[in-house]
Amino acid sequence: MSRRDELVAGLTAVRERVERACAASGRRPDDLELVAVTKFFPASDADLLAELGVRHIGENRHQEAVEKVAALRRRDQLTVHFIGQLQTNKAAAVAAYADVVQSVDRLRLVDALQKGAHRAGRRVGVTVQVSLDEHDHEGRAGALPEDAPLVADAVARAPDLDLLGVMAVAPLGADPAPAFARLRKVADGIREAHPGATWVSAGMSSDLEAAIAEGATHLRVGSAILGSRPSLR
Repeated sequence: MSRRDELVAGLTAVRERVERACAASGRRPDDLELVAVTKFFPASDADLLAELGVRHIGENRHQEAVEKVAALRRRDQLTVHFIGQLQTNKAAAVAAYADVVQSVDRLRLVDALQKGAHRAGRRVGVTVQVSLDEHDHEGRAGALPEDAPLVADAVARAPDLDLLGVMAVAPLGADPAPAFARLRKVADGIREAHPGATWVSAGMSSDLEAAIAEGATHLRVGSAILGSRPSLR
């Protein structure tokens, strides 16, 4: 089987899961966007996905992402999302190539991204990452649910950033449904203040059905499309 055939099979299987989950929750598949998580995979895979109709790719690591984006043949067909935990001192560099940064969870990061976007002469979309772990926030990415609106307000004020909505990762080892329900409440609150912040980025290969049931608009799917990750370099 060629690599193209492998990606076709993965995409087909994921899209069928999305269709079934949407049917179960009374939603339309056209209302969801698939972000193919291409971390650890080559630029050639991202280009193949673009040929197959994928319009969004997600990257986690700056050094890998900046090199991969530069190597894309179909860059103009792809929206590049940075979805990994982001250090403040790397934010300006990421703003120079990422179209969307999904992992903004603190005010200092908003300031750094704004400076980088302005310097690069670009507009950068932002989702506020929300922590859904009710018990242990130490060392975890994501703003606390009660702090997320403050981060959203700061993004909305930034001249070169566009507030798109929220993002979250379900807690490890827990039922994702209650966590995504909490995210939905945070998203609804932010949308009251900022009606354009319509994105709810939630759900990955293992829990996309639960995310769809709780109103996700963007699914970040890696292994179910691309297969097992290659060995780390």
